Amino acid sequence: MDIALEFTNRLIALLRSERHAMAEFLVALAEFDRRGLYRERGHTSLFSFLRRELGLSAGAAQYRKTAAELIQRYPTVEGALREGKLCLSSVCELAKVVTAENCAEILPRFFGLSSRDAAAVAATIRPVENPPRREVVVPIRTASEVPAAASAPISFRAPELNAPNRVEADGRSESARSEPVELRAVSPAARPSSVDWLAGDSARMHLTVSKAFLDKLDAARDALSHAMPGATREDVLEAALDQLLDERGRRKGLTARPQKTVRPSRPEHIPAHVRREVWERDGGRCTFVLASGERCGSTHQLELDHVVPVARGGASTADNLRIRCRGHNLAEARRVFGDALIDAYAPRRRGGSP
Repeated sequence: MDIALEFTNRLIALLRSERHAMAEFLVALAEFDRRGLYRERGHTSLFSFLRRELGLSAGAAQYRKTAAELIQRYPTVEGALREGKLCLSSVCELAKVVTAENCAEILPRFFGLSSRDAAAVAATIRPVENPPRREVVVPIRTASEVPAAASAPISFRAPELNAPNRVEADGRSESARSEPVELRAVSPAARPSSVDWLAGDSARMHLTVSKAFLDKLDAARDALSHAMPGATREDVLEAALDQLLDERGRRKGLTARPQKTVRPSRPEHIPAHVRREVWERDGGRCTFVLASGERCGSTHQLELDHVVPVARGGASTADNLRIRCRGHNLAEARRVFGDALIDAYAPRRRGGSP
């Protein structure tokens, strides 16, 4: 019995049940919202009902609220969610651009996308008007740099006159809050980099860096002042990335001017022009075919692998070479030569991409 196949079929069935249950929940939630039954439960909004009565997080509640609203206006969204084509985390980006006129056209463009990829697609459909282009450096003070007086709590009362009546997520207006609010100075937590898409080919990137990074960036801009007068930080970083990618291409033999003469070498040696041909043919991705019929497609720890091993007379030609990630390359070697030989040889293998 194939245990892996049995588990795979069971996981597929469970995933199908999960999608079906989520779709049923969203359909019921859409009807619940259409009737306004959350008001009978004492809530001012569907979001408040999801947060307070069902105990969902703010993000999970917003996704489901948005999906329920989309299902009411565009029934095809239900089918996409039920079949797993549309991810629940991308519905908020879809809601920004979908209309009754373009639903059939743009809905398939969001199939299988993550929230970040969906944001990029939404930006191509409805770009941000007049996106600002600026360079801002904001110093972040640590807890030790905050003055002692700033660490004391500050109490104040929100103004009730001449203030906009902004409604919060819990249904109460800001002006209705009469209790004092206490603020404390806290050290900011490190945030990962994030990207906000402005249009199809432009985005704003938020990145927390060190002072040493800024010093290196300014030094690089000064070094390029003659070759690139008035260069921005984006120009400097792009030039550095271009150089890094060129160096990576040279290591893989992807040079713009390949060597024309090929000297005879050992059978296991792979000439640079052969590496280049295989790399371009396979697209720089692992070509291993999974059980589902799809290619692995990994770009991590790639190696050139002989279809017919050199030990069995295989030649280092483009037709006898393929790109494999290290994991699938090692798995294939174990299948061909056995675990004992590979375990003895693996510690001496040299890693890295070809």
